[in-house]
Amino acid sequence: MRKEIRLYNILFPLWMLIWIPSWLWLFLIPGNYAVDTLVTSLAMKHEGVAEYKKKAFQHSWKICIAGFLSDFVGAGLLLAICLADDGARPAFFRELVRGITWSPFSFFPSFLVTVLAILISALCIYFLDRWILSMDSTLTKEQVKRTAFWLAVFTAPYLFLFPSALLYR
Repeated sequence: MRKEIRLYNILFPLWMLIWIPSWLWLFLIPGNYAVDTLVTSLAMKHEGVAEYKKKAFQHSWKICIAGFLSDFVGAGLLLAICLADDGARPAFFRELVRGITWSPFSFFPSFLVTVLAILISALCIYFLDRWILSMDSTLTKEQVKRTAFWLAVFTAPYLFLFPSALLYR
């Protein structure tokens, strides 16, 4: 009887880069900070916040950290599912993991799980940003809620949906 040899995920999905400290963080962190600052500024302007640019810069570093933490939560969910695949799981589970890591659009349940991870991250972004912005006594509750909402919508980790298959083919 021949023994089967398997190699598991030598190439990993793009969203895994958040877990690996590398030179890419030199671009990732400033880029994320810039996007968070821009979205915060535009959301505050839209909500009629006085001195919105000053307020956006005042809170942007905390919002950026909250965004990274929230992205870790969603990526952690996906990673936990992938690590649970020990090769002895049913074919459905193996296909789910393959879809999450290789191409979320190839298997509908993988797409749903990936979207769930994005939504969980977005909820974390919303609640953390709402908490951060609520510390500012010059913002009304509505301005805080709406700004946090726009941050959650525009800065959610949609990159989780990027098919890694495009990079490795």
